[in-house]
Amino acid sequence: MSKITAFFTELMRRYLPDPFVFAILLTLLTMVLAVVVEGRLPTATTMDWGKGFWSLLAFTTQMAVILAMGYVLASAPLVDRLLNSVVDRVHSPRKAIIVATLVGCIGSYLNWGFGLMIGGIVAKKLARRVKGVHYPLIIASAYSGFTMYGLGFSATIPVLISTKGHAFESKMGLIPLTETIFSAPILLTSLAVLIVLPLLNAAMHPKAGETVTEIDPSLDNDAPKKTIGESLLGDENTIAHKLNHSRILSLLIGLVGMAYVVMHFMNNGTMDLNLINFFILFLGVLLLGTPLNYVEKLNEGVKTIGGIILQFPFYAGIMAIMAGSGLVESIAHVFVNISTPNTLPFWGLISSFLINFFAPSGGGHWVVQGPFMIDAANAMNASLAQTAMSVMLGNAWNDLVQPFWILPALALSRLKLKDIMGYTVVSMFVIGAIYIAVILIWPHL
Repeated sequence: MSKITAFFTELMRRYLPDPFVFAILLTLLTMVLAVVVEGRLPTATTMDWGKGFWSLLAFTTQMAVILAMGYVLASAPLVDRLLNSVVDRVHSPRKAIIVATLVGCIGSYLNWGFGLMIGGIVAKKLARRVKGVHYPLIIASAYSGFTMYGLGFSATIPVLISTKGHAFESKMGLIPLTETIFSAPILLTSLAVLIVLPLLNAAMHPKAGETVTEIDPSLDNDAPKKTIGESLLGDENTIAHKLNHSRILSLLIGLVGMAYVVMHFMNNGTMDLNLINFFILFLGVLLLGTPLNYVEKLNEGVKTIGGIILQFPFYAGIMAIMAGSGLVESIAHVFVNISTPNTLPFWGLISSFLINFFAPSGGGHWVVQGPFMIDAANAMNASLAQTAMSVMLGNAWNDLVQPFWILPALALSRLKLKDIMGYTVVSMFVIGAIYIAVILIWPHL
């Protein structure tokens, strides 16, 4: 295992550029493929890119909000105390790796934004408190748990196709979650990943005598800081100060927010990303205790999402090129044409893995690949639930090596992409084997 890990780590160190550079190179590659493979004129390709660049701005904002507020929730005092109680019981590097992976997995299973943040936070806590932990590996381990989002409550495609009025309802109807993420094969897959991934990551930790890179103490400072207002004014007797630190205000508005969520579901409302963001926001307000506490934690969280805000428009442009030129259709048809009813989910998984390099968003990914997969499943009388889930798993599988989603982990840890990608590549091969196995077996059950 050490030799395999060393090989991929060195490979990434030598050849993997910064995520922003990767997005630029991917944009240029997609343009070349559109012109060479699809015969799209360069001028038309450029227009596709420019028109699509800001097409997902609303979704970009939703993602940024859920990540920033996920950070607030993950660093709330109640959650922080819980994490500290867990961390205090860990005393060996390999156990630290296992715990970081489990927290990332469980957090991502509950909600992808929460999982990305809480995994990185607990990984840093463990790196500070457990001597001898290899810092790049524990950050990579926490991030690797993100693959569980494709199996969990916020898995975009299964949740979407179970919601009345979704874009492809006329072609596939409503697919209940009991046939996708809550089906026996997927629940067993979740359990397998939850067992295998922590043990795999622990096995990658450097052995005695091998080089270990511990966390740099200068990267983190937990000393309490005064707010800007306090540092400038130093007056705690003003009305403004009391309002800023009012627990009653946070409690009142937090309870109003929770009441809306309850009434929304009582009136047969559906869950979407806006409602999830709404719930996380007001739950965070309640847990942080005062308005100013929430604002300060949110300001910290915002620092982790700069890369997301910068780069997602580039991926939106890439998706527009692929849709406008027909690249997605061509890729999907290559695999559909060699599929049978039993192998369609397998080829859907493989094609989804490839497409996710260019479209690293479950929702956006489904919009461009979904129609071809649905039509193929209907024509072959293949399972629509399994076909949709194969696209979701391909997305979650590829996220292990998709630089875009690693950005929050890099911001939290202050590491470079090349520092951690070698470890996630190894995870990608093993988790891929699990996903492939379940997709191949599922049609025969």
